[in-house]
Amino acid sequence: MLQAPEHQKSQNPTSFAPLSGAGSPVEQATIGRSLVIKGEVTGAESLYIDGLIEGSINVADHRVTIGRNGSVTANIIAREVVIMGKVKGNIQCSDRLDIRGEGSLTGDVATQRISVEDGAILKGSVQVRAAETKQNNAQPKPGHTEAQKPAVTEQPKAATVGV
Repeated sequence: MLQAPEHQKSQNPTSFAPLSGAGSPVEQATIGRSLVIKGEVTGAESLYIDGLIEGSINVADHRVTIGRNGSVTANIIAREVVIMGKVKGNIQCSDRLDIRGEGSLTGDVATQRISVEDGAILKGSVQVRAAETKQNNAQPKPGHTEAQKPAVTEQPKAATVGV
């Protein structure tokens, strides 16, 4: 008779919880493959979309992930957006946008950081903003230091930040 190794016995094979036990639990709502939502989606937790949404999505302090089966026709406001499915609409991220190889976005983007993998589709304008500092300490804001630098050093920075 075959038995599972000891390290596999402790895990429930039908559990939907992530296998990693590191870190604190993350609250995340899921919109499954068969769900269709037309209207405004707002919340105070991260959102995983594998279904269809038409309207608007606003989870400003959290992450929105569009799964491989997800299809979104909406403007999205979030801290972070990960696209593996299809999105038509404008995106405002306070942190970063990540478009994976199988993902597509048709719309304008405003974010601090952006990542577009090979094979991904991006149609629209991209505006990369400088990170805003939340502390008023001795560090000057990025705009002030760049104004004092010669124009020659500014151009390579712009090339590394853009898409």
